[in-house]
Amino acid sequence: MSETGGVREVKSAARTVELLELLAARGDRPVRLQELADELGVPRSSMYALLQTLAARGWVRTDVTGSLYGIGIRALLTGTSYLDSDPRVRVVRPYLDEASEALGETIHMGRLDGRDVAYLATRESHEYLRTISRVGRRLPAHVGALGKALLAERPDADLPDGPYEALTPNTHTTRASLVADLAEVRSRGYSVDREEGVLGIVGFGFALRYDNPAQDAISCSVPVARLTPGREERIVAVMREIRAKIEATAPAAGGAVHWR
Repeated sequence: MSETGGVREVKSAARTVELLELLAARGDRPVRLQELADELGVPRSSMYALLQTLAARGWVRTDVTGSLYGIGIRALLTGTSYLDSDPRVRVVRPYLDEASEALGETIHMGRLDGRDVAYLATRESHEYLRTISRVGRRLPAHVGALGKALLAERPDADLPDGPYEALTPNTHTTRASLVADLAEVRSRGYSVDREEGVLGIVGFGFALRYDNPAQDAISCSVPVARLTPGREERIVAVMREIRAKIEATAPAAGGAVHWR
């Protein structure tokens, strides 16, 4: 049986978490009982009992026929509690507002989670609005400004061998090309994502070094059509200033609890 930190894993708890993560990853694509049982290698009867238990508590929802399953509203409430209780997010939010007002562009805060970046806060540009908020969503760390800023804070030896998932024709798909890019990030002090995650969008990412290695970063996303050399220089200057303000303020915000 697998162990975590020397403690034997609770199989039923692990199965529940795996199920919720699978449903969350599917987003707006509901799934049938048999598909879930096959995916997780669980007997159909056991999966049915687990789904009914979670549905009764709001963690899973079903359609009117009871044959399709998706993530439930309790997951949203728990995620919101995470954001509301996190001292770093509370400190950073006002500075995201300041950056957004100064630049008029979309500003993000993200946190490294394994090989992905989870979006914790966003201030959308009034010039272009996304139909779906990025808060609570994940993006592979190698494809965006937030992720590359955080990967550059770590040894290249930590990077997986690849090949890496491509989201656009500009995404790094090999370890060698990503390593070369991260060297430039370290040299200039911030990352640049030139349509690597989303076509038509350039991002500038800045690691927040109140932790070592940095776990959080902020970024500014700009449509290519609006980006000139002068505009890029202005964005970098403002975001550097915002980073400095956050790093000067955040250490005092952690309180007595230092989460890992």
